[in-house]
Amino acid sequence: MDEFMEAAIAQAKQGKQEGGIPIGSVLVKDGKIIGQGHNKRVQDGDPVTHAEIDCLRNAGRIGSFKDTILYSTLMPCYLCAGAVVQFGIKKVIAGESRTFPGAREFMVSHGVEVIDLNLDECEQLMSEFIATHPELWNEDIGE
Repeated sequence: MDEFMEAAIAQAKQGKQEGGIPIGSVLVKDGKIIGQGHNKRVQDGDPVTHAEIDCLRNAGRIGSFKDTILYSTLMPCYLCAGAVVQFGIKKVIAGESRTFPGAREFMVSHGVEVIDLNLDECEQLMSEFIATHPELWNEDIGE
């Protein structure tokens, strides 16, 4: 596993420690992390602070996102996939999509290269969370 997915997993674990949903994300440009974040819906009481949104906010205004890669421990949902498409991010690397299929087809249909690493560590983080906090998870995905 590369350092960028490891950083995203560290963000997910930080979110879990804060009592939130364990999903993390990092934005990489020119081989460097320029933004990172984690799901803060619970912590901030904000329904749109998903990991990828937090990451993009923390990256700030960088001009063009075309040469960036977004890493997320979980396949991005439609909200976050919309941000990927809106900002012209051309590559997304997801830790897994077994616990949540996300909006892979939507991103691919808009020219985004999507790689699913299918990592057991990411799947375990989410499976354990979903099993112990089903109501929080269902709220996160709009169920």
